[in-house]
Amino acid sequence: MKLFDNTILITGGGSGIGRGLAEAFHTLGNKVIIAGRRKPALDAVTDSNPGMASVVLDIDDPDSIRSFAAEAGKHFPTLNVLINNAGIMRPENLKAQKLADAEAIITTNLLGPVRLTAALLPHLRKQSGSAVINVSSGLAFVPFPVTPTYSATKAALHSYTVSLRVQLQGTSVDVIEIIPPAVATDLTPGRSTDDPRMMSVQDYIAETMQILKTQPTPIEVNVERVKSLRFAEATGTYDKALQMLSQIRLPSDTETKS
Repeated sequence: MKLFDNTILITGGGSGIGRGLAEAFHTLGNKVIIAGRRKPALDAVTDSNPGMASVVLDIDDPDSIRSFAAEAGKHFPTLNVLINNAGIMRPENLKAQKLADAEAIITTNLLGPVRLTAALLPHLRKQSGSAVINVSSGLAFVPFPVTPTYSATKAALHSYTVSLRVQLQGTSVDVIEIIPPAVATDLTPGRSTDDPRMMSVQDYIAETMQILKTQPTPIEVNVERVKSLRFAEATGTYDKALQMLSQIRLPSDTETKS
């Protein structure tokens, strides 16, 4: 994957890691389109980054995805990179047996990327050099027990990404997985850059982009801070990592988005 002269669609581009990636790729000379449900957030990003475009896209709505994909070739004929970044996190009490939160998280975090990838893949395969980049999480490899469905969707997205890469071998579409650690965004409420467990968005994006510059088409993008989770099982530290995550609590009534 080249790092410039692309046309890149980034879901969840109105804040957090999505905004950070959008601005970094925009600075490198790519045409960037940010997508999300919150138009004011999208407008704030595009106003600060002249030349960046935005589209309101409800990743939870299959009709919205189909409608966007049907028009994408006309409005963005050079679109060649899809970054599936949008996601939500909600604390869950599984003993309460309430499924609304779990269903919402699965719809946004897993069905959304699967549906959007399927809808745009015919267009992406027509480009001479294209990529699907899925943003998963270190929690795909060691779950955060207070957010069980979030962790499960990221594990599923990792597995889906591996299979997608295998199935697209020999085509023009590269498949890359970006695996963030805990980053200080509105996805992680009640925590800030003062928390030593958190990485700032600026530092995370800088390290991620440096990896992409030195390894233009990595299978995975793992910054140093996420390796303790990504490789916990391989290094025999899984139980320790799970115990550490099990001690962290989040506000019980918070929904966060990216």
